[in-house]
Amino acid sequence: MNGPLHAFRLDDRVVVITGASSGLGLGFARAVAAVGGILVLGARRVDRLRELAAELRAQGATVLVQALDVTVPEQCQALVDAAVASFGRVDVLVNSAGLGGSVPASRETPDGFRQVIDVNLNGSFWMAQACARVMPPGSSIVNVASVHGVVASRFPGASYAASKAGVIGLTRDLAQQWSRRKGIRVNALCPGYFATEMTTAHGEDDLREMVAEHSLLGRFGEQAEVDGALLFLAAPASSYVTGTTLVVDGGLSATV
Repeated sequence: MNGPLHAFRLDDRVVVITGASSGLGLGFARAVAAVGGILVLGARRVDRLRELAAELRAQGATVLVQALDVTVPEQCQALVDAAVASFGRVDVLVNSAGLGGSVPASRETPDGFRQVIDVNLNGSFWMAQACARVMPPGSSIVNVASVHGVVASRFPGASYAASKAGVIGLTRDLAQQWSRRKGIRVNALCPGYFATEMTTAHGEDDLREMVAEHSLLGRFGEQAEVDGALLFLAAPASSYVTGTTLVVDGGLSATV
């Protein structure tokens, strides 16, 4: 297959996706499988990963499943070691593991704040560090941040906003360090509001009402509408893109 659409495929590329047991990460796994990627899926809920792996294998995908807590650097390294042992390398990392929170700043506990930072920011770094050690030139890291790393939320969430803004800063610095020296592109993907376990847990009706009022498109996004952005950043189609932040939010940030 030749032509411009071929640049969006991931045939025979080894793609690590964290947080793949639910939410956008699960959808990203399906999207990557559809364009030929070899999948290495990590999450804490291994039973869900196994269900997803069975689904994707039935469609012809190659999938490796690994238990993963991204806050533990040794587990991040173990996942990368398993990927290399099975497939010889890692070509793409999608840092999708994430934790939300909607607590007024005056009531947020030290442990709660640290936990969100540990998963969203520190975990992204541990995974990127482990993958970069084995990635060949031409590889790609996609850090899933959030529109609320770019603009203020209309709901309380200091830990979440701080963690996602940190992911964007981390992305720029890793791109500066690795793009030329290692040939690894590093970009951030900033989704707006999509129907996931995280939005359900934090009052989806209220969020939908806010998005309807304040975003340019006036609605939540669909998984397919962020999959395209993820595939662009992961695949050779974005070979001249690094250190950038791609916002997919239905125009929410344009109205703030």
